[in-house]
Amino acid sequence: MVEMVEPKPTDVVCDPACGTCGFLVAVGESLRERHPEVLTNAKLRQHFHRGLFHGFDFDNTMLRIGSMNMLLHGVENADVIYRDSLSQDHAGEEEKYTLVMANPPFAGSLDYESCAKDLQQVVKTKKTELLFLALFLRLLKPGGRAAVIVPDGVLFGSSNAHKTLRRVLVEDQKLDAVISLPGGVFKPYAGVSTAILLFIKTNSGGTDHVWFYDVNADGWSLDDKRTPLLSDDKLGCLPKVKLGAEEHAKNNLPDILARWHERDGRERKRPRTAESFCVPKTDIAAQAYDLSLNRYKEVVQEEVEHRPPKEILADLAKLEAEIQQGMRDLEGMLK
Repeated sequence: MVEMVEPKPTDVVCDPACGTCGFLVAVGESLRERHPEVLTNAKLRQHFHRGLFHGFDFDNTMLRIGSMNMLLHGVENADVIYRDSLSQDHAGEEEKYTLVMANPPFAGSLDYESCAKDLQQVVKTKKTELLFLALFLRLLKPGGRAAVIVPDGVLFGSSNAHKTLRRVLVEDQKLDAVISLPGGVFKPYAGVSTAILLFIKTNSGGTDHVWFYDVNADGWSLDDKRTPLLSDDKLGCLPKVKLGAEEHAKNNLPDILARWHERDGRERKRPRTAESFCVPKTDIAAQAYDLSLNRYKEVVQEEVEHRPPKEILADLAKLEAEIQQGMRDLEGMLK
């Protein structure tokens, strides 16, 4: 996800459900590798250590671990603070960030009274997964990017809140991609099926096509053990890693990155029977803004030719005659 959003040294990054700061650490590592000037330019270095990273959580243990994690990865003064992202109003935080990355908790609910009022203005709901999406839109500056993980229910839920949020993403913002993940990627902690949404806040639309990718494997087993299926060098997710057909069946991540960069080119021409394809906004609007991949993916059924019934019956009669003859031969041997 970090490779896909391509963080820049001037970004202001926020994870409003940061946990141990895994996303923020990955952003920092990406910047060191792709933009070494972030540590040689005095102005960029000051921003890197004191203004670039922001993480919120309401678990004090997670905050301590996250702060130490950032420090051990070379960020001197990351803004990792206590904040109940869904309950506290966002005065001062609204439209502050250029990049939001998050894997928020799923399947919870809040009372209307305990939920931040400015989020209820975006969408009136008690469901935390929808409230977090509303929060991301609040936090992003116009032009800001988001890469976030959501449960599958967000993609096809039939409530007014679900439909409203999906319509906002497609019509009012620029929805770039929906990446469907297999059910076991978060085992043993959770077995819920999830997807990655990538979008840009524009407040003026911009969605033309939405790129879909159906992930079947991420290089690890999808059971509770989550053991690696490939060697360490093949588990990397940079586009320069090219896998053979057998390895691709075990790890789709390098292919996702390679095809992501072609989403405005060759990917537009791929059939909907493929692992990845593009869907025009008009088709999505016609489906009431349903974003589930299976709504648009076409399944090709293999044509099977069956023998005529009369021919099968004739063969059965022949077999029956042979069985009866065999039984008569056995009876003759027993006399």
